Amino acid sequence: MTGTFDHVMIRVADLETSLDWYQTHLDYEEKERYEGDGFTIAYLGPEDMHEDGAMLELTENDDDVDYEVGDAWGHIAVRVPEGELEDHYEQLMDEGVDDYRDPESCGGRYAFVKDPDGHEIEIVQREYGALWSIDHTMIRVEDADEALGFWTRKFEYVEPRSRWESDSFANYFMAPEDDAEEAMWLELTYNYDGREYTMGDAWGHLAIRVDDLEDDWEQLMLRDADDYRSPEECDNLYAFTRDQDGHEIELIDRDPDSDSLFPF
Repeated sequence: MTGTFDHVMIRVADLETSLDWYQTHLDYEEKERYEGDGFTIAYLGPEDMHEDGAMLELTENDDDVDYEVGDAWGHIAVRVPEGELEDHYEQLMDEGVDDYRDPESCGGRYAFVKDPDGHEIEIVQREYGALWSIDHTMIRVEDADEALGFWTRKFEYVEPRSRWESDSFANYFMAPEDDAEEAMWLELTYNYDGREYTMGDAWGHLAIRVDDLEDDWEQLMLRDADDYRSPEECDNLYAFTRDQDGHEIELIDRDPDSDSLFPF
């Protein structure tokens, strides 16, 4: 199993509004679009993103549903060069992006904005990766030991690549051992107060690349992963499992010789 994150999917109320926001403020380009029966999917990312970089999948459903963000999903984080956080944040403010959490309020180390649907976007400083490329996705977990065990046993992620522990919470960054530094990492956030989280439906899933969908799915089943949506249920094009808290994880086997990003 490759294990590299392929994309993170979020649901949006109006696709064209969201596309305009990401293209205007983060300089994303639309990589591909798929018109399904009752929904539309668009993949986005920087023009010069790394081959192992993660994309953002925007999904618009034709049902006029008001999506709930919930708090089981935290944010996606995007990169700016070291020392340029203030400049890029001020650029976003000049472009009319809402002032959510500025660098000063975050100790000068990072900042946050929100997209038109309320998804939080952290801005972090890195010496690698394309400007605005996705650095990590944060999810909240109710038991750190169970979450770490899930990602290390099911997907063979390193435990952990990085960690931060304070008096009230801990962050653990997980990724495959041999991933490129430009690839997306997963941030597990564990709060010590025993709170429970609401999943909501504004966030969709994380997607992980696999080498062979059928073989890797069978391996996950041997490791007691949740048989949520098997390859057979998805016409052998992709599959879904869930972590211990219910975050959905798509498995996708992309054809390197295909001109399309979509397996269907």
